[in-house]
Amino acid sequence: MSDTNVTSSSVTLALSKGRIFDETLPLLRAAGIEVLEDPEKSRKLILATNQAQVRVVLVRASDVPTYVQYGGADLGVTGLDTLIEHGSLGLYTPLDLGIAKCRVSVAVRADFDYARAVRQGARLRVATKYTGIAREFFATKGVHVDMIKLYGSMELAPLTGLADAIVDLVSTGNTLKANHLVEVERIMDISSRLVVNQAALKLKQAPIRRLIQAFATATGGKAS
Repeated sequence: MSDTNVTSSSVTLALSKGRIFDETLPLLRAAGIEVLEDPEKSRKLILATNQAQVRVVLVRASDVPTYVQYGGADLGVTGLDTLIEHGSLGLYTPLDLGIAKCRVSVAVRADFDYARAVRQGARLRVATKYTGIAREFFATKGVHVDMIKLYGSMELAPLTGLADAIVDLVSTGNTLKANHLVEVERIMDISSRLVVNQAALKLKQAPIRRLIQAFATATGGKAS
């Protein structure tokens, strides 16, 4: 079967390169699935596996829910942050895979008195890719913010005066420290979810259910 041929019983899994891909591989192996090419060494965006009816498509992390929602993939693995920002319309989310763990936090310059600014009711400029999560968080706190949407290099925003604070993913915190920023509030913990196209689940119930169960067994979780 060629990379572009898809049969009615084929299952397509959408993954993003990097940490999610790397941490999903052991779960696939537990299901008896081996990806046959290394995405870091191949230019291909559709990767075959040792099972002819299962293939992996590589997309941007932020696009995984979109591919699954509109049927470009039958299922995918995406961070809770991305899922919240995208919304879950048309998606079934049976399982928290417990991989690619990190957190969404507020960070500021080390010399910025965030607590005082909040206490005094100051209007803050906040730079983030996660505008939905950030807006809800600050609204709950009663803090007035002007949101600035950025897609990368978030740490630059406070350093250049573009923003007072950022809302971003934090793992070790080393990047913040290297740029003289400090984490001042933890908004939520993040891990990756398995998302499934609801129509595909009906049409390809047996192979998709087998994958869901294999992932659940591998992670010690329980599919909903």
